[in-house]
Parts: sequence; structure tokens; C-alpha cells
Amino acid sequence: MYVYTYVEEYIKSLYRSLDIRKPEQLNVPTIASKLGLNVCYGGISFRIGNHIMIKRSTRQREWQMFGHEVCHYLRHCGNQLKMHPLFLQLQESQANHFAYHFCVPTFMLDQFKEVSVDVVMEKFNVEKDFALRRLEMYERKMLLARSRC
Repeated sequence: MYVYTYVEEYIKSLYRSLDIRKPEQLNVPTIASKLGLNVCYGGISFRIGNHIMIKRSTRQREWQMFGHEVCHYLRHCGNQLKMHPLFLQLQESQANHFAYHFCVPTFMLDQFKEVSVDVVMEKFNVEKDFALRRLEMYERKMLLARSRC
């Protein structure tokens, strides 16, 4: 086993505080309700206060965008329209990274004996490219942990 990163621990604690422990519980309406978020669907994705607008798309893409916007809600402040471009780029990078862990939490991946792209896509309701990248992140971490032993 390996040590979780700060983001992995944060998400694990967040989900436990919301009594979410299984992939079947990962969905926009349930999590939005538990976090006190108002979610609407439209032409673009953004967040203002506790209001999240998600661009209409596939169920998988909407889930991934929700994970991105939840990062902004939980971890960021400020008006992105007025911030320095480099700080905006940092926040967007952090939100993208957060979304991988939010949508496919490490502590839930650890519950599977074997994980594949198809399993990640099916169990966590994400697109193939997203599942590939997340699985790559997970496997790299596992290899690194083994090499340290």
C-alpha cells in the first residue's frame, strides 16, 4: 500500500463526511445536494458562489465537468475574470487534476482487485480518455510505491 497524496486524502475525507463510499453513489444530484450546490445545465460550464452551471453533454462529460467545478467551489476563491492569467492557469490546472481524483477516487479504486479502462468507465461513469488518464495516474503511483519498498 502507499501513502495518499493531499488531494487523495482530501477527497477521501470529503466523501466519507458525505457518507459516500461506493462508486454507485457518485452522481451529480446526490453530491450537489449534500454540498448545498445548485446545479443547472446550459451552454457553458462555470461556478458562481454555490451555483454551478454545467455545459450540456453526455452524462459522463457532465460528471467530469462537475468534478472540475466542485474544485473551484471547495478550493478556490476570487473572480477568474479579474485575475492574472498565470493564476487563472494554476487554478484551472488544479481543478483538472482534482476532477480526476474526485470522479474516480483512489480509495474506491483500491477496493477493486483488478482495474481496467472498461471497469473505470463503467463503475465511475467517465469517458474513455478520462478513464485512461486516471488509470495511468493510479498505476504510476502503484509502481512508484512498489519501487520504494
